[in-house]
Amino acid sequence: MAEHDFRYTLMNPQHTLTEVRALMPGRYQVTGQGGAIRQNDVLLVTLKGSKSLHMRLTVDNVRHLLKPMGQWVAMTQGPAFGELAIHTWQVNCDGCAATLDFEFAVDAKLGAKAQKPAATARIAELGWSSEGEKHLCQKCQQARP
Repeated sequence: MAEHDFRYTLMNPQHTLTEVRALMPGRYQVTGQGGAIRQNDVLLVTLKGSKSLHMRLTVDNVRHLLKPMGQWVAMTQGPAFGELAIHTWQVNCDGCAATLDFEFAVDAKLGAKAQKPAATARIAELGWSSEGEKHLCQKCQQARP
């Protein structure tokens, strides 16, 4: 099993994605170029409309095309979103007043009540801690006894 990084980048133009199509929640068809994709590989794919978020897709099967050379179509499994919504929030560190601008994804069908848990999980992924309405950056967490 290999991991292939197809997140938006200008550093690796020979490995590109043509299309990521959601067939149903959790099931995606991915068309790309390059990367020697195989069954059980993991694809890191940027979420549409996001600057920093990505999802991990596991390849169930892949079909390599003869024309154009190097192109492939893969059936994959990944996060199950009914309707993807990307939000941008900002929190301040209660220790040093540092600011964290971040994006997080949530299923829009779950409504506003799902936003806070998704934001809290994203804050933790970025290395910050949350306790109620208080937040601490990594530097302040390390300085804390």
